[in-house]
Amino acid sequence: MARRRRIYEGKAKVLFEGPEPGTLVQYFKDDATAFNNQKRGVITGKGVLNNRISEYLMLRLAEIGIPTHFVRRLNMREQLVREVEIIPIEVVVRNTVAGSLAKRFGIEEGQALPRSIIEYYYKNDQLGDPMVSEEHITAFGWATPQDLDDILNLSLRINDFLMGLFLGVGMKLVDFKLEFGRLWENEEMRIVLADEISPDNCRIWDAKTNEKMDKDRFRRDLGGVAEAYQEVARRLGILPEGGVGGDMAGPKTIQ
Repeated sequence: MARRRRIYEGKAKVLFEGPEPGTLVQYFKDDATAFNNQKRGVITGKGVLNNRISEYLMLRLAEIGIPTHFVRRLNMREQLVREVEIIPIEVVVRNTVAGSLAKRFGIEEGQALPRSIIEYYYKNDQLGDPMVSEEHITAFGWATPQDLDDILNLSLRINDFLMGLFLGVGMKLVDFKLEFGRLWENEEMRIVLADEISPDNCRIWDAKTNEKMDKDRFRRDLGGVAEAYQEVARRLGILPEGGVGGDMAGPKTIQ
């Protein structure tokens, strides 16, 4: 097979030149990082699980009209995506107090927020991904006011849908990070969901016990990281009892 041209390598994924113009191949690694790359490790099989979970969630979001960069899954670790111009903003949607929100305001983790909160962070590892306002984003030209309106509306729709989806299989969507990009088609631009949605960038708790089922198990040395990711996939119906090699099935509702 011809050697593929590497376009970009991040902490959890590698992007390669795609087989067709305007496409990329997104490869999911087993590498795990936390605290702005200060803590590093390897979670065996994480890339396979995240590829499956993100594929499933992107397809479900597309069903309700959310535009995404996802095209199709290629194999266990790779998916074909549309090439987009990434907007250098991380959008964090919070439904329950956890992580940095708890530390910043001295609020106990687990407290439900009166309404979902949207936060913006500038994507820059060297600066530690600082929190920014809409004024910063528009003043520095990272996104236009119209871009931000689209991003906010999409983020709220995604949150509403995923909260219900996860709750239906016994999980609570505490908070999560989204990235968006500009997709150009025939001189027309639209904002689409990019990157991934997985336990790497979502806080997911068991709805009854509040047990953590996401990368916080790695951040906080709780152990059982791979098992937690597998349980998320299993509840979504995409990890058969035999392991990660089976075909995707539908979700199973937990009473």
